[in-house]
Amino acid sequence: MIEVRPLSGSIGAAVTGISLGDLGELGDLNDGRFSAIRDAFLANCMLVFPGQHLSVARFEAFSKLWGEPVTSSFLEYIEGHHGVSKLFNRGKSKSVTENWHSDTPFLPEPPSINLLSALHMPVGGDTMWCNQYLAYETLSSGMQQMLCGLKIEFNGDSLAGLTGRVEDFRSCHPVVRTHPETGRKSLFVGPPTITARRFEHMTEEESFPLLHWLHQHSFQPHRVYRHHWSDGDVVMWDNRCTLHYAVHDHGEDAERELYRITTRAEKPV
Repeated sequence: MIEVRPLSGSIGAAVTGISLGDLGELGDLNDGRFSAIRDAFLANCMLVFPGQHLSVARFEAFSKLWGEPVTSSFLEYIEGHHGVSKLFNRGKSKSVTENWHSDTPFLPEPPSINLLSALHMPVGGDTMWCNQYLAYETLSSGMQQMLCGLKIEFNGDSLAGLTGRVEDFRSCHPVVRTHPETGRKSLFVGPPTITARRFEHMTEEESFPLLHWLHQHSFQPHRVYRHHWSDGDVVMWDNRCTLHYAVHDHGEDAERELYRITTRAEKPV
């Protein structure tokens, strides 16, 4: 029997009593168990499934229940498994995830859902998530009104430079976006000077003070869940209404391996 247990007061739930591999192999979107998981996902923004120990094929099958896998030129993928990449410890100096961010917001259609399946995890290497519905809803009415209609230019130059890419990655998206399934509004921001460069039609100098304030507002401690990984964990989160932060405190040589899949989304509105 499926059990859904909240992990914090603002974001995240643990789901037990189900084998994701079996569910993925059935591939039935009308399965009552999938419907329960989907409802829990939309309500909690991110889910943890402990002790799954999925093979690549079973992880891939489960992810396809949530949408079409999408690839990125920043990553390499496992041969024979479309959209499945393997994350490992590149060392702290090459880490690009030690900031509060959503994944690839500079694409015209940033991914909707991210899924990770843990193979070998060290002590440390936690990941944190924060709820961007609440980040928006706790703004004053005056700030909400002012942000309505504003767009941020997201820029991927920093990440492209670290990975040796030369493509021009930039897109403008609403600061306040509406989730296509829940209808709720959330903040859609990123780290200033890294991805969230400026407001549309404004300079970086003019934009920075408010971008910085909004980013800091987004990850207040009472809106955060911090996950301590174990081998076999599967974690999924909604890239449209969360930010996340991967902590690199486990040393240069510690083994840390996960499978990663992201699913295709629509243009933010």
